[in-house]
Amino acid sequence: MEPGPSLDPQPSRFVVGIDLGTTNSALAYVDTAEEPWRVRTFDIPQLVAPGTIETRETLPSFHYQRGAEEFPAGALRLPWSLDDPDYAVGVMARDHGVLVPGRLIASAKSWLCHSGVDRSAELLPWHGAPDVEKLSPVEASARYLAHLRSVWNARFADHPLEEQDVVLTLPASFDEVARELTVRSAARAGLPRVLLVEEPQAAFYAWINAQGADWERVVRPGQKILVCDIGGGTSDFTLLRVRGQADGKVRFHRVAVGEHLILGGDNLDLALAHHVERRLTGDGKLEPRAWSVLVQKGRQAKETLLAPNAPESLVVHLPGSGARLLGGGMQVELSRDEVRHLFFDGFLPAVPLDARPSKQRSGFREFGLPYAPDAAMTRYLAAFLTAHRHVALDESEDSAAAASDHDPARPDLVLFNGGFFASDVLRERLLDVLASWFHEQRTKSRWSPQVLSNERLDLAVAHGAAYYGMVRRGQGVRIAAGLARTYYLGVASTTNEPSAVCVVPAGIEEGTEIELRDRQFELRVREPVEFPLHTSATRLTDRPGELVPVDPEQMTSLPPIRTVLETGRQRGEAATLPVHLHARLTEIGTLEMWCAETSGPRRWRLQFDVRAATETDRRGHTGSGEQRGMLDEEIVAAARGLIERAFSASSEPVPPEGLMKRLAEAIGMPRADWPPSLLRSLWEAAAEIEAGRRRSAAHEARWLHLVGFALRPGYGVALDDWRVQQTWRLMQRKLTHASPTGRAEWWILWRRIAGGLVAGQQKSLAEPVLAELRAVQRAREKGRGGDFRPAAHEAAELWRALGAMELLNTATKEELGNLAIEFAAREKTPTISAAQLWALGRLGTRQPTYGPLNATIAPEVATKWARRIMTMKQEPETAALAVMQLTRRTLDRYRDVADDVRQQAIVWLERHGAPEHFVQLAREAGQLADEEQGLVFGESLPHGLRIL
Repeated sequence: MEPGPSLDPQPSRFVVGIDLGTTNSALAYVDTAEEPWRVRTFDIPQLVAPGTIETRETLPSFHYQRGAEEFPAGALRLPWSLDDPDYAVGVMARDHGVLVPGRLIASAKSWLCHSGVDRSAELLPWHGAPDVEKLSPVEASARYLAHLRSVWNARFADHPLEEQDVVLTLPASFDEVARELTVRSAARAGLPRVLLVEEPQAAFYAWINAQGADWERVVRPGQKILVCDIGGGTSDFTLLRVRGQADGKVRFHRVAVGEHLILGGDNLDLALAHHVERRLTGDGKLEPRAWSVLVQKGRQAKETLLAPNAPESLVVHLPGSGARLLGGGMQVELSRDEVRHLFFDGFLPAVPLDARPSKQRSGFREFGLPYAPDAAMTRYLAAFLTAHRHVALDESEDSAAAASDHDPARPDLVLFNGGFFASDVLRERLLDVLASWFHEQRTKSRWSPQVLSNERLDLAVAHGAAYYGMVRRGQGVRIAAGLARTYYLGVASTTNEPSAVCVVPAGIEEGTEIELRDRQFELRVREPVEFPLHTSATRLTDRPGELVPVDPEQMTSLPPIRTVLETGRQRGEAATLPVHLHARLTEIGTLEMWCAETSGPRRWRLQFDVRAATETDRRGHTGSGEQRGMLDEEIVAAARGLIERAFSASSEPVPPEGLMKRLAEAIGMPRADWPPSLLRSLWEAAAEIEAGRRRSAAHEARWLHLVGFALRPGYGVALDDWRVQQTWRLMQRKLTHASPTGRAEWWILWRRIAGGLVAGQQKSLAEPVLAELRAVQRAREKGRGGDFRPAAHEAAELWRALGAMELLNTATKEELGNLAIEFAAREKTPTISAAQLWALGRLGTRQPTYGPLNATIAPEVATKWARRIMTMKQEPETAALAVMQLTRRTLDRYRDVADDVRQQAIVWLERHGAPEHFVQLAREAGQLADEEQGLVFGESLPHGLRIL
């Protein structure tokens, strides 16, 4: 076998492998001073109870923060540390957290790949106890790694972990963003330099290591190996191919990985908890705190009833919490067969090989995680095997496959890994389904794959990671882990169809550099540019430089690279340069790209903008805006000319009043129909003559109106984030003319583009107003009167702007909402009270329009606001929109208001003549219709753009 390159010219004594798991983490190591070397398990000291330290082979990936005075001082202190932390990780966190779920963080690894939230924000535990300190998924993961580092350094003080070769594992299906976040977690834990290896590969390395010299007797050239890795949080499918070499030996090639699926043992726990909940309550739902306890009880019941020699039944007891919860406790008896059928039918159904998973979300929405739409793991496996039926065959294998009497989708060997397969029952069920797909029709015999042994499902990945570290030093058997995806760069084309050029093909190995010398590109410098990026796990034969259409069914869009490429210290005019592209796959699995000047020495490095998927203030480009088409340049030029004449000292000036009407006449269509491409061009024209807004109050008001209208909703078109930041810079939070109309237009502008502002900008706009509102409220409470000074139009627009700021933290939102409803109760001007209720609906909505789910206020607060609105005398249309948003059903119990509250809202909506779809959204969930999008946004949206 071919050895791998050395990690370091002066390697450390130890090589360490860390499995950072969803449910359990583990550490293994090789002491290179030992001859012969071997992979050993590191027993992990950890708290199992307050003040009690014991060692375990794994560290449960759970984090528990103690409550005030819950434990005596020092009860959570680790003996090798001087710190007295207020949290624990490991066994105690897992076991004690069952009793106090509001203080427990679980499945942090699943949150690392959740693009629907700000993964760098403090959001865990998801809807935890009010006094608990929230952590980001990155920080929670870092604490598990920090514990491993501290216990290692306590044992090997002369060889600290941060100075050893550390190999960290992650799911094969993690994308660049999740990989980057994993590396960031390691750095926070004091491990600044780690290598990454995919978990299915690590599991196979562990198998090679366990076989010793006998592994070559098991495999032969041409075979296909399926690694089926299903853990607590994810399902990973990987294909390896065994290839022969000229010297008669074989080489392993990783040729395909499946899509990322948040689907694993945790889902079984949820399914069983739902099953028990239905038996306990019928169609009702338990309170979130009781539900969290039930999920943990479900996990324990699952492990018992799926174990060898399982009892025929067991009783699940759900304890009460005082006199108000469940009447002191409830219980239900579960039979072994009942639970097994539940899991077989839901997760491992006997489906045909041509089955495909449903794209309609039918899975769980508990805890806010984006679980796979279809819970049936066998459907995903069938789709994976058939999608890669002929993948990565060389010529000899291709001819052999063609002559074979079996389906080339069939794997020859299977390696099971992950806690899911700790149950013989589940493993045998999956084997039965797999065997049914490839029944030998010709011989009428039952086929079954050869199963590779894996005796330690909980330790295999950590052991394999340590072994891989030795492979990197030139010892052991190496898997040629080529890139499992193809990467593309979006480019302009002569057709209207989106096109992309292949820049990095599937199959290349880490450290490989690709140079596209045969294709030349034109690069814009000294102005904002965007590089759309796409990846595909199914198009694995495209070659570097090949131009292909962007197919959404086969390609996934990644956060684009957005930048301004400068050419030196002196800024100049925008220009176009001929360049070639270079790309390199790094050793941690991320992609680097350069644009190199064709006829000069200059090179620009393009880095993946992972911020667009980790921070809510960076939005990935959807491209939907451009798809509405482009207008004739003459029409655009005429419109831009009108804007210039309205705001500059031209020879033919026009008054700013009536500008929008004149633009509509010049463009030849109502302004509501202007496509996003035209709107952004108008914004550009307005930005270029920004100084003209200072000519008079009327000029400034019209300029603010035009900019906000042209840039709404602040995202959806390429480079919108840059446009919003440019607008912020131009405004510098100041008005030149403090006229009432100008101040109102100021707030309209920020409401319109709030979705493109960053959290800090929203905060800086809201805080001065909030301080003034607090002062008015305090004066009123003391009986001193107190009035909010803005005129009616400005006050209404101010409230609506505040309501649109979804990136404000939940405490600020709650304070603003409380003030809004108190002011609305006393407000005598209908336009202002309507705006206050509109803001209340946006602040307390169950489904944010652009913000992350972790910015959603608690359902108890939304309940309080909804009930208050339903007792107020307000215009039905205004109040109905707010009530709908506050009680709208999401099917996530941690966001939804209680069933009785929602039923009360439904009755109120029907009695007050609310639109039927409002009632449906409250009763059944669903998506906003186009006209409802406009109501929630506050006005019509540009065609082709949606706020969601």
